[in-house]
Amino acid sequence: MDVPASAEQISDMELSAPAAPPSAALPKYRFGQEPKNIWDRIEAFVSRLSVRDNFWNSICSLIWLPLAFFSGIRMKQIDANSFAAILPFRRFNRNWYRAMAGGALLANSEIAGGMYVFGVCGGDYTVVCKHLQYSFFRPCLGPAVYKMTPRENIKALLETKKEFNITLDLDVQQQGFKGERDRRVGHCIATFHVTPKAQQKARRSRRRG
Repeated sequence: MDVPASAEQISDMELSAPAAPPSAALPKYRFGQEPKNIWDRIEAFVSRLSVRDNFWNSICSLIWLPLAFFSGIRMKQIDANSFAAILPFRRFNRNWYRAMAGGALLANSEIAGGMYVFGVCGGDYTVVCKHLQYSFFRPCLGPAVYKMTPRENIKALLETKKEFNITLDLDVQQQGFKGERDRRVGHCIATFHVTPKAQQKARRSRRRG
């Protein structure tokens, strides 16, 4: 027959029972698989929308990047692996002697390179310009075309699921008129730092903790 335990025996049994690990009741997530809240989903949706086509890119630029909207820069796919950005020869981009302003060529180099990198990486990454070097060769008297060539294999870097740097060579040319060939007006070297948004979120959580 079972003998009921006394109050002292019960307290001793509770003290000697192994304690559950603190993390046993907490769900564990691998990197890149953290649950997204409503704001993360909205941000990812807007990011994907901004690289869908030039129309939605212009709408998003009007809200978050007015310089790109008023300058009118847009992306164009040359072939399966090559992209270019075209900066129209409009009043907003010209200087007082009716040439493309140097500030417009320089600032839109960062925008063109950033649009290219962000378009390849997608909405789950943050793209920040770390270094920008521009060389002016001759005045630009027409629309400017930025032809971008990455120095590293950006798709291979994305497969690592880690942050990385990517360097682009931007060949800046004046678009030719009526069958004329394009004239090279400048060259730009731009370095961008790419970080997964999940990694940034994990860092913020560690700082708060």
